[in-house]
Amino acid sequence: MSSNPSTSLTERRKAATQLDIAHAAAELFAVHGPHGTTAEDIARRAGVALRTFYRYFRSKQDAVTPLLAAGADRWRALLEATEPGTALPRALEAAVEQALSVPDEESVQALLRTRGLLRAAADDPALRAVWYRVNQESEERLVPVIARLAARPAGQLEVRLAAAAATDAIRIALETWADTEAGAEGPGSPAELATRCLRQLVSGMPPLGERDDRIQCGDRAGSPSE
Repeated sequence: MSSNPSTSLTERRKAATQLDIAHAAAELFAVHGPHGTTAEDIARRAGVALRTFYRYFRSKQDAVTPLLAAGADRWRALLEATEPGTALPRALEAAVEQALSVPDEESVQALLRTRGLLRAAADDPALRAVWYRVNQESEERLVPVIARLAARPAGQLEVRLAAAAATDAIRIALETWADTEAGAEGPGSPAELATRCLRQLVSGMPPLGERDDRIQCGDRAGSPSE
């Protein structure tokens, strides 16, 4: 890829504009709900033209995608930084705990913003679809990360299952937390719930640190051994 500084600056400006729009959308949704908010309202609040809004997002609900995806991006980056050879359950749990930790007020506000969006999504199918899409994309991007850590083919059934389990653990934890008044840390927090979900979901899975090539996607059922 090009390392042209001007290209890098353009991408940073684009990301910053998208984030400004996302914050504006989340703030308006919190006050008026998605049904009481228009794309024009969001563009005005973000200080951009309506055509700029539609250059980046297809709908008002789609505008919050950067905020919903930020957490998944963070914990996937933490997992990518894990040393190869680390036991996968331990690596997943450590990354989840760190990604959902709240070391400062900004982190707390980010989680509270997510809670507000998930509560709004309960009554808005379009916003709920954005949430599910973000999780699906996160799962797909997680597959090669887990494959590298486990030293397994990305298409292997167990690798894909681990990616799905890890993604669903966080999704279910956040959705459960959003329906409560629990705090951002401690019992009932996203980090505590996600850890519990993750342990339950991966407890019955074969250890990916050990070779087990009996079942892979694409294998033919009943294939004779040579």
